[in-house]
Amino acid sequence: MPAALPTAIAESKDESSLSAAAALAPASGQIYWPGWLLALATTSIVVGIIWDISWHITIGRDTFWTPAHLAIHFGGILGGCVGGWLAFQHTFLAGVRERAASVSILGVRAPLGAWVAMWGAVAMITSAPFDNWWHNAYGLDVKIISPPHTLLGLGMLGINLGALLLGLSHQNRAHDALGDWLFAYIGGIFLTLGSVFVMEYSTPNLQHAAAFYEICALTFTIRLVTLGVAGRISWPATRAAAVYFILQGLMTWILPLFPAQPKLAPIFNPVTHMVPPAFPLLLVFPAAAIDALLRLAGAPQRGLRCVALAGALGAAFVAVFVVVQWFFSEFLLTPHADNWFFAGNRYWGYESALNEWAHKFWRVTAGTPSFDPFRGWAVALTWALASGGAWLGLLWGGWMKKVRR
Repeated sequence: MPAALPTAIAESKDESSLSAAAALAPASGQIYWPGWLLALATTSIVVGIIWDISWHITIGRDTFWTPAHLAIHFGGILGGCVGGWLAFQHTFLAGVRERAASVSILGVRAPLGAWVAMWGAVAMITSAPFDNWWHNAYGLDVKIISPPHTLLGLGMLGINLGALLLGLSHQNRAHDALGDWLFAYIGGIFLTLGSVFVMEYSTPNLQHAAAFYEICALTFTIRLVTLGVAGRISWPATRAAAVYFILQGLMTWILPLFPAQPKLAPIFNPVTHMVPPAFPLLLVFPAAAIDALLRLAGAPQRGLRCVALAGALGAAFVAVFVVVQWFFSEFLLTPHADNWFFAGNRYWGYESALNEWAHKFWRVTAGTPSFDPFRGWAVALTWALASGGAWLGLLWGGWMKKVRR
């Protein structure tokens, strides 16, 4: 009898762990509607923000009720509503499955992604009147990065991260193809949102400058490595980069189809159609290199091996991205790229007085065009930034693989 006791205890533990896993696992064969609705919300936000930037450089500062603003805030409201419904459902209508897949804050239960999305929605809604006041106080049109735009950007990032966490928890619990693709798609939105906030520093004319590569290393390496580690689908970072390319490419190709003209003076470039964003960055190539290295490395590394892997991932990003983007940017400044597909020389707004500088590489420092060469210490700094981002991505992605609530 005593000899059978350890076996009984082990069997009891196995049964309890299996029951916990069963409680966490979603019902098979069902579409995870909250995740896809949050994916719709993030899509509306990122389409709206690119559209809004185009609106500003084509038409100028306009009423708050532009279609672009409505798309942005529709995404914010939808994200907040999805998060609020999940909180209501997991608090008042919760069964064993819902309680197992949620976290409690002050007695209210919701999945972690829902909490982050609700915070993002509050930040976005708060930024709207703040942005109107800022424009009235400091000018009709301003840079992309301003205090209200920063608050708006944090709110958009919150909804995007909430969607990412919600898709991630479903991916980690369900192990189904739809959950894997949901995570990859939201990851692509995550990359696109990052590209929007470096848009001022990533026009083709800047892509031989050190600052461009340093900013890209800081912005994209952590995202690509995180997605590469956390995704269960094959080549997750590459798939997410492909989503970014298609989404921004569609904005580049569709926006110029709509006629528009400036409403504010001075007008140096009399545009007649919506100004598109520049052609997307070729992130799919460094993403593929990162995915390949992660496949070779196997399980997430720790300690010095993690640091060494981060250095290798940073070097892979710099080597592939610099070579690809360097030569592709040279092509974008030639007359061969001046067409609807590549949008070369077509991304200039009404305030740009075009002349020969539009076809040259440059960097603007305090309003004065000057060149910032990418060589020597700039290469070392870019690699260090990429490696640091890769290290954080390895840690963040490793944590994300464990998210189930």
